[in-house]
Amino acid sequence: MESVALGCETPKRFLQASGELIGAVRHLNADDSSQLRIELLSDEAIKTSEIEGEYLDRVSVQSSLRRQFGLSTDGRSVRPQERGIAEMMADVYRNWSGALCHGELFNWHTMLMAGNRDLDVIGAYRRHEDAMQIVSGRLDKPTIHFEAPASCRVAQEMEHFIAWFNQSRPNGQLQLPALTRAAIGHLYFESIHPFEDGNGRIGRALAEKSLAQNVGQPSLISLAFTIEKIGKPTIWNSSVTSGRSISTVG
Repeated sequence: MESVALGCETPKRFLQASGELIGAVRHLNADDSSQLRIELLSDEAIKTSEIEGEYLDRVSVQSSLRRQFGLSTDGRSVRPQERGIAEMMADVYRNWSGALCHGELFNWHTMLMAGNRDLDVIGAYRRHEDAMQIVSGRLDKPTIHFEAPASCRVAQEMEHFIAWFNQSRPNGQLQLPALTRAAIGHLYFESIHPFEDGNGRIGRALAEKSLAQNVGQPSLISLAFTIEKIGKPTIWNSSVTSGRSISTVG
């Protein structure tokens, strides 16, 4: 009974915390509000990258975010990875209310993969014939935990996913509570694993967009920071492989 009660309280706590943070931002002056927004978005950008084993320079990410929001910067040179994650975080923040579409996902992937020369396809769904699997164990005798749909099925699966995402938003045909929708949407997207790399970061960005739509404005709740704090489930400490190479979950 205690666990059931806790489960019922979780959405209430989330919405209460979101409301308190949004209320606090509204009472700040313009400069302080902008700085808080940059701090929170940079925290999320850094943590969502750290989960995938990519470590970014905080000052560079913040400089890129300031540039994205038209604020003054120190003019420093920023690596493509830091510029790309900042662009995606700013886009999620600005365009949270719009319906999801393939083009938005492609743009996020292009931003994230800035400077990446190892992928065959950037800014589009994967096309390789090799299986996309989550594995662990020895390279010569791996344990396969999950195999995503074949690349030839990804476009159709993503059509279904995008339709579900847009129909499950507030006032949609399949309207769902905030946390339920974000959780199902994240699992749904990761199960398709539509891109060669970057699926983890894009999946968390989708959860942020989902929560923002249910709250009615950007939630500024750092999902990646929370995930990093409590620890990833064991399954995500495995690897994802396309048959030709092995990398950490994107």
